[in-house]
Amino acid sequence: MDLYKYLPKTNCKKCGQPTCMAFALALLQGKVKVDDCTPLVEEAKYKKQYDILKELIGKEEGQEKQLHIEIDEDKCDGCGICVTACPVNARYCPPTLSGKAPDYPPDKHQLFEVKNGKCQLLNLEHCRRLEAEGRERECHVCEIYCPREAIKILYI
Repeated sequence: MDLYKYLPKTNCKKCGQPTCMAFALALLQGKVKVDDCTPLVEEAKYKKQYDILKELIGKEEGQEKQLHIEIDEDKCDGCGICVTACPVNARYCPPTLSGKAPDYPPDKHQLFEVKNGKCQLLNLEHCRRLEAEGRERECHVCEIYCPREAIKILYI
């Protein structure tokens, strides 16, 4: 959202993205550069916003970042809400929709598992954020529903 607020918000699609919000996400992930936003570059009224964005992005501009899910073991109490809330688990194991743990082997599509009283990330490659070829989903379910705020979705 910090990046989005400095964009023109015209949704002109000249950058190749469907919306300015999509451009902000691609900018955060290093998939596009600030200069790809034509109105920012060509229209003088956006000069200040352009300069701010260039400063925010800094040296990492255009360097693609990888999805990373970080679990703070000090905050995690092993409640398992991330396991039952994850839409991937619900797709492959409908009983999770009623709050039950998945009943298929964890090596299949399960992203999270509670072991020894702590949540562990198992299979990041099955995360909804990565599943659609060529476009990412903005899923934050595990991060949003974690009552201890132990899960953070990052791009590094």
